Amino acid sequence: MIELDDIDRRIVAVLQAEGRLPIVDLAHRVGLSPTPCQRRVKRLEEEGVITRYAALVSPPTMGLGLQALVQVTLDDHSEKVVEAFEAEIRARPEVVACYAVTGDMDFLLHVLAPDLAAFSDFALKALLRMPGVRGTRSSFIMQAVKTDLAWAPIPQPPARKPR
Repeated sequence: MIELDDIDRRIVAVLQAEGRLPIVDLAHRVGLSPTPCQRRVKRLEEEGVITRYAALVSPPTMGLGLQALVQVTLDDHSEKVVEAFEAEIRARPEVVACYAVTGDMDFLLHVLAPDLAAFSDFALKALLRMPGVRGTRSSFIMQAVKTDLAWAPIPQPPARKPR
């Protein structure tokens, strides 16, 4: 784990909420001048703490009214089959997230589609024909209760024992 001090943590917390905040405003919020703040942001990016900046878009406003979580089970777990499956998934624009997981399934997909017909087309003509896929189970998202990608609290370092 990369060590972050309190200022680094504040920088990350502010940028999670407001990724487009100008460096001058960010510096003011975390109690630094702009140059050291910029150096810290650059270091956080280089160390992989901050991986990218992105706009969060509402799927329904873009014509993607159906969201599904799809459990995928593979019948072969060889490296060749798993890598082929993962490559196919990475190439599918409908799949916005794919996680290798433990439990009764091997992968969990987050899929966006305009409607049920488009989802069915993806599931029947693409997903079920991918390498090693034994079966799928889909759950449609009826309501997003929480979708905050800026997770918090940012873990604090362990407390130091007094000497």
